[in-house]
Amino acid sequence: MMTLWASAAILAAVPAAQADLDRLAATLGYRYTILTNRPASCPTGVPRCFEADIAIAVPDGALSLPVEIRYSLVNPVLKVDSDTFDNRTINGDLNVLTLKPDQRLTPGRTYHVKVTGLGAFFSRNHMMPNAMLAAPGLVPRVIAATRTGTDAATGLETLPFVAPMTDEAALARSAPDDQTLWRTPERAFALYAERGAATPVDVAILPRPTTVTRPAGAPVDLSKGLRASVEGFTRTAIAPALAALPIGTVPLIIRRQAGIAPEGYRLTIGRGGVTIAAADAAGASYALRSLAQQMAAEGPTLRPLIVEDAPRYGFRGLHIDLARNFHSKAEILKLIEQMAAYKLNTLHLHLGDDEGWRLQIASLPELTEVGAYRCADLSEKTCLSPQLGADPAREAATNGYLTAADYSDILRAAKARQIDVIPSFDMPGHSRAAIRSMEVRYDRLMAKGDRAGAERFRLVEPGDTTRYSSVQHYDDNTLNVCIPSTYRFIDTVIDAIAALHKAAGVPLTTYHIGADETAGAWVQSPACKVMMGQTGLQPKQLGAYFIERIAADLAKRGIAVAGWSDGLGHTDPAKMPAKVQTNIWSNLHAGGVAEAHDQANRGWKTVLSIPDLGYFDMPYAADPNETGYDWASRGVDSFQVFGFMPGNLAANAALIPNILAQPKAVADTVPLQPGRSIAGIQAQLWSETVRRDSQVDYMLFPRLLALAERAWRKPDWEPAYVAGTAYQPNDARVDRAKLLAGWQDFAGRMGVQMRLLDRAGVTYRLAPPGARITGGRLEANAEFAGTPIEYRIGGTAWTRYTGPVAVTGAVELRTRTPDGRRASRTVTVAP
Repeated sequence: MMTLWASAAILAAVPAAQADLDRLAATLGYRYTILTNRPASCPTGVPRCFEADIAIAVPDGALSLPVEIRYSLVNPVLKVDSDTFDNRTINGDLNVLTLKPDQRLTPGRTYHVKVTGLGAFFSRNHMMPNAMLAAPGLVPRVIAATRTGTDAATGLETLPFVAPMTDEAALARSAPDDQTLWRTPERAFALYAERGAATPVDVAILPRPTTVTRPAGAPVDLSKGLRASVEGFTRTAIAPALAALPIGTVPLIIRRQAGIAPEGYRLTIGRGGVTIAAADAAGASYALRSLAQQMAAEGPTLRPLIVEDAPRYGFRGLHIDLARNFHSKAEILKLIEQMAAYKLNTLHLHLGDDEGWRLQIASLPELTEVGAYRCADLSEKTCLSPQLGADPAREAATNGYLTAADYSDILRAAKARQIDVIPSFDMPGHSRAAIRSMEVRYDRLMAKGDRAGAERFRLVEPGDTTRYSSVQHYDDNTLNVCIPSTYRFIDTVIDAIAALHKAAGVPLTTYHIGADETAGAWVQSPACKVMMGQTGLQPKQLGAYFIERIAADLAKRGIAVAGWSDGLGHTDPAKMPAKVQTNIWSNLHAGGVAEAHDQANRGWKTVLSIPDLGYFDMPYAADPNETGYDWASRGVDSFQVFGFMPGNLAANAALIPNILAQPKAVADTVPLQPGRSIAGIQAQLWSETVRRDSQVDYMLFPRLLALAERAWRKPDWEPAYVAGTAYQPNDARVDRAKLLAGWQDFAGRMGVQMRLLDRAGVTYRLAPPGARITGGRLEANAEFAGTPIEYRIGGTAWTRYTGPVAVTGAVELRTRTPDGRRASRTVTVAP
């Protein structure tokens, strides 16, 4: 029988040494090529598939070792065609290519493995790096050819082993009605031209204030800095915002004033100084942030200005996933400062999922000793298996966790900027990191003869033979909701986190339990069979039972439960606490409007996390060189986010097509009841393809600024909500002229904001320029006017583009940051 490794004959013939494996891993060639998303046929019963090629080049002089190749592929592998290799899926996205019986790798030969996968493959960045070479008894090594690189000009991560994707026709979705088009330079040029040139702005504040006036009077010279006096607030409560301004002698009076809306303010510049009146410390801080932005735009001498401002929504959030790939404390602190600058007030930290547990819990050390790391140990006694192409080095940036001290620092930094922190640990699904960690704990204590201690926090039932597969293709990632140890574990975690919040002086008010995408577990669980017999519950009702129970336990502690809308939607509202936060994450064209209204009608705090405009792990545009998953949208750019109408969800049909880029109507089948409303908006960044802190910045900015604008201010083009009203594509009730005018004003303000982001070290995305060649002349434009554009012909030096220029042959183009330190991806146009 063939083992996971290779035949016994090969093992005997080749006594491999670690040095031999290391040498082969360092020199083996590895190339991944997407062949087509439109194959002639797919395996029986599979509606859509793609074909790819893995080329494995064995160098001359290499020893023929009994190796296997472990690699990650997010799409399930349906089959491989190879005379040399078989494929086996271990779990999740981790696969292994094993040598067939009596096969060995011949030096100097290149082997091709044709892979047929489920679905479609639209981006080079979906291929995970860090494939590993392994042999019996040896430490597995990363194949050097599959490591990531860094582009010198852009600073972006590269995947050198993935072949370019250039054939748009072959790589289009097999569905005949898919209207998605790649954003080529020519199409980008037309798109940016249609959106119009940026409007020169007088007031550069972002989000755009409610009202702005320019009274008569002498300018105020702030070049000597500001001397702040504070009335009704402590200076500490607004210290970070004050720190963004120069200190000096010009009077700055900040006072609390009744009659201003929560988080609102009145900023007055004139008569030789600056005055701020605010409802609370948040409003005063926002006024100071607005002042700093205007100084960056106008210079130290400001003409008289009155700004009256308050937010549309009380919840303006950012979700960041640290579980799939870890991101540093420094990055989180940087994001907190940027959230404050753009008046976002809620940070949702996703700290536990299948691929990682990222917060230290002192009483359960295995959660971070094991669950915070991925390595080559497939026994998972010391770490988790290397899902998502994880670098197996323990010190890799994608491994790690927040210590209790780190978390306290984050809480204090957020509090100082009026930002609430919501910790999130997904359950009962998406819990593999916790499950595997507690299994290591179980084994450790059982080895000591402590059965009671071992079983105290065990999250699975040994007799449960249920077979299931989660959305991410795990068969072991769901807590058993029918055993007492599960709830003992959750209580311990919640109490530990609440204690961390209390010690930091920031009470835990909301705890996010996830509750989404629970697979078909528990059917064969003996404990669940007993529970179902006693209660009359059916297997499909066990998830709701779990959510209702945890929600009640949280309510007893004075903590509001939060969760994703699909899981919460299955609960009985009568069995849920009075305070519930639901994050709506269904697509606009896939039930999102009805779900949002239904859950708002339950009286729940309803936060729009809609993927069509709020999932910032989606690519900016349909382009094989853009990173990000694309299950919800092939492109979510800043314009789409900016145009969103949160107060009239169905009206977004006028602007946003479905996943196939088809304009479609959206009905309001579940009208919002009188007195019910949306609580706010949240941006989400999931981290499956985001391995570096710089990529976090790239995926979030600049579109996070567009979301901040929509959370703060009602768009002029949003029609008043009328219950039950449907909208059509390009619906005339959505005033496109006002949308374009608003975008042009936003684009004008972005010039200042990009300079501020540069100063803050934020590696935001630069959209490549639009360009075309007509009549032998090159024309180019940028997403945001004023962004420097460069071009070159035939590899010559880069030249600044200042207007149409005569060219011959193909031309390369890129944009640059205002400070000149970074460039966008390079694109090419030809006559």
